[in-house]
Amino acid sequence: MQHPIFALLLAAVVTIALGPILIPLLHRLKFGQTVRDDGPKTHLKKSGTPTMGGIMFIVGILVGTLAFSLNATELALPALLVTAGFALVGFLDDFLKVKFKNSVGLHAYQKIIAQFGIALVLALYAYNSPFAGSKIYLPFLNAEFDLGIFYIPFMMFVIIGTVNSVNLTDGLDGLASGVSLIYSVTMAVIFFYMSTAMLLPTDAAQAVGTQYAQELHSMSVFAAAVAGGCLGFLRYNSYPAQVFMGDTGSLALGGAIAAMAIFSRAVLLLPIMGGCLVASSVSVILQVGSYKLRKKRIFRMAPLHHHFELKGVAETKIVSVYMIITTILCLVCLLAYV
Repeated sequence: MQHPIFALLLAAVVTIALGPILIPLLHRLKFGQTVRDDGPKTHLKKSGTPTMGGIMFIVGILVGTLAFSLNATELALPALLVTAGFALVGFLDDFLKVKFKNSVGLHAYQKIIAQFGIALVLALYAYNSPFAGSKIYLPFLNAEFDLGIFYIPFMMFVIIGTVNSVNLTDGLDGLASGVSLIYSVTMAVIFFYMSTAMLLPTDAAQAVGTQYAQELHSMSVFAAAVAGGCLGFLRYNSYPAQVFMGDTGSLALGGAIAAMAIFSRAVLLLPIMGGCLVASSVSVILQVGSYKLRKKRIFRMAPLHHHFELKGVAETKIVSVYMIITTILCLVCLLAYV
C-alpha cells in the first residue's frame, strides 16, 4: 500500500505548492469567474474569483501517478490521458468564458461532440483491453455479466453522464473536490484489494503478481493521486474559496472518476458511490422536464445543492452533508469486496 500512499501525498504536496504560483498568476491574467445573475444572490460576491484552478490538481495527479506507476501503464496511462483530454475541453470552455466575460463558454453541441469523441475512444480501448473487456462486475452477487458489443454505447453513456454530473456538482466551495476525494480514496482501496487478490502464490514463502495485478496496482496509484490532488486543492477551494477549479477541473475529475469505474469493471457501483453526483444530474433533468411539460419547477433551483442553498441552508453545511453521505455510500460499496 506504500505506492498509493506516496502518490496521494506527492499529488497533494504538488497541488498545494502550485497554489501560491498559479492563483496570483490567474489574478494578474484576470481569469476571474463570471457568476450567473439568476443564481443564488450569495454567489454574486464570488464574481472575479480566479477560475481554472483545476490546473493545480491536474499537474499533481500527473506527477503522483507517473512517479509510482511506470512499471504498468496499460490502464493508468489511458486514465491519465482521458483526464487530460476532458481537462482540455474544460480549459477551452473556461477560456472562452473569461475572454468574453460571460457564463456560456463552448456551445452545448461543441462540448457534447468533444465529450462523445473522448468517451468513444475510452470505451473502445476498454472493450479491446485484456485487462477490462466487455464484462462488468455485479456488486454483492460475486458474478459478472458480459455486455458484448453493447458494452461500448453503455460505457459511453456512463462516461458522458459522469463527466457532466461532476460538472453540475461543482457549484459550491469544496463540493466537487470533497466528494471526488472520498470517491477516489475508496477506489484506491478497491484497486489495491483487487491487485492483492490477483496475486498467484508459487510457494509458501513467496507470491508472484500477474501483469493484471500490476495494472490494478497502478490504477490504485492513479486513484490515490486523484485523491491527493483533491486534498491539496481543498486547501484553496474550501469555503471561502480562493480559487475555483472551473470546467478545467470538473471535467477532468469526471473523466478520472469514469476511468476508475470502467477499469475496475465495477461500473455499477458508480451510481451508488457517486449518489450525490447522480442527485445533481437527476435534479436538473427533473427540473427541465417539469418546466417544459408543466411550466412548473420542482426545485427552487437546480442542481439540488442550489435548492438547499435557496432554502437557507448554509453552503458549508451542504458540502459537509454531501461528503458525509458520500462516505457512507462508499463504505457500503466496500462491503461488496469483503
